[in-house]
Amino acid sequence: VQLVESGGGLVQPGESLRLSCAASGFTLGDYAVGWFRQAPGKEREGVARMRSPGFISYAESVKGRFTISRDSAKNTLYLQMNSLQPEDTAVYYCNGWPPRDASWGQGTQVTVSS
Repeated sequence: VQLVESGGGLVQPGESLRLSCAASGFTLGDYAVGWFRQAPGKEREGVARMRSPGFISYAESVKGRFTISRDSAKNTLYLQMNSLQPEDTAVYYCNGWPPRDASWGQGTQVTVSS
């Protein structure tokens, strides 16, 4: 099982980013999966999860701004992040839900700053 996150970067408040998570060794659609983030000095938190296209949930802090989606043909998970704010600055990871210790990847850094 391997999960490789990409798409992070430095953006200004109000801008958007789309994160990608390429999965190998298993089929994303067979499991509940999600996005997590860890800000400096804080614990890792879940921000969005998907069991199927009809079963999606978000953390209150990102609801209405972030959208999780999946491309089954590419076996890739996405996180569209709009209206980014400085408090969204963190390293973002994908994993199963609940997360599996052995599946954490390197993550992708998102920095929101003016």
